[in-house]
Amino acid sequence: MTRATKSASRTSGTRKKTKDDQAQPASAALEQTAPEQGAPGVPAQGDAKADAAHLDTVNNQLVDHGYLTEEEFQTVSETLQRNLATTISLYLKFKKYHWDIRGRFFRDLHLAYDEFIEEIFPTIDEQAERLVALGGSPIAAPADIERFSVVRVPTETVRDARTQVKDLVADLTRVGKGYRDDSQTVDEANDPATADMYNGYAATIDKIRWMLQAILDDDRMN
Repeated sequence: MTRATKSASRTSGTRKKTKDDQAQPASAALEQTAPEQGAPGVPAQGDAKADAAHLDTVNNQLVDHGYLTEEEFQTVSETLQRNLATTISLYLKFKKYHWDIRGRFFRDLHLAYDEFIEEIFPTIDEQAERLVALGGSPIAAPADIERFSVVRVPTETVRDARTQVKDLVADLTRVGKGYRDDSQTVDEANDPATADMYNGYAATIDKIRWMLQAILDDDRMN
């Protein structure tokens, strides 16, 4: 910002209002990315609703998005925050079903769920650290995980194998598509590195979905 622009901002109430008005659509757009409007969570302040680094804190001057513009970073950070929250929720859902499963397929699914978790769990840290590397800060409180995630962890006990597997296949279908869509989105936002990450995660999710679908196709589950 030039000295003339700074001076105009200080002396003109109209100019300040215009700047605020321009910032509003970006905030509103990011708010709409939450799975449900009015979902519980701790609201972040500032333009980047999906990024805690943009809160009004002492160290905000340390935020550096590298080769991304602020607009590009907001696009990328929104996908990283949502996918981070989704992956944490998916991990918890697999563990919940791992603990609750009963019946004929207990041993097969009890072990399989943990095998799938071993493939999913490392991506939690990878996505969080990618956000930090780009000058962001993940929001990680439980209420915010629920707010951003597209996967819902059940609060009820589900012991039936078919019900569990069918639910997980539906989740994985949605998550895999999300990664593919987000890969294109961040690539267009000048971040091919994050796009490559998402492509790898999509392949992992597709493999797990295929394996669960194969179990679901077993006639003994009817």
